Amino acid sequence: MNLEIYNMTISDLFLISDKLSENFDSFWTEGILKSELENPNSRYIVAKQDNEIVGFAGIWISVDDVHITNIVTRKDKRNQGIGSLLLEKLINLAKETKLASLTLEVNENNSSAIHLYEKFGFSKLGIRKKYYNNKDNAIIMTMNFNID
Repeated sequence: MNLEIYNMTISDLFLISDKLSENFDSFWTEGILKSELENPNSRYIVAKQDNEIVGFAGIWISVDDVHITNIVTRKDKRNQGIGSLLLEKLINLAKETKLASLTLEVNENNSSAIHLYEKFGFSKLGIRKKYYNNKDNAIIMTMNFNID
């Protein structure tokens, strides 16, 4: 797979802005992503394949942990390992912060994402009731780092 992963820029956002809800997921709008790119506590990365953006992912860096905000793969490119590569890069970015843990929420009905996180060593920490659209529960998952 000829895939490049690098830090997302505003230029990258403009490349996908008109295709976000159609090719990715409807929650991540141009406005939300622009705010994330301008936030000094956020880091976003993109995956490019043949000069096209096929995925993106982000983290928030807080006082005592790093939080995954999203991992999104283009709908026609799912189940090809892109999400795994983005997650691996996010884990490495999180480790660079020297904070103790990496957390996320995942829809309890998203079994493929839950399996991916477990494969990378995340463990279930708890539940957020009706987190998604005031309907679906979120599973809170975490990965702890050995900080020396």
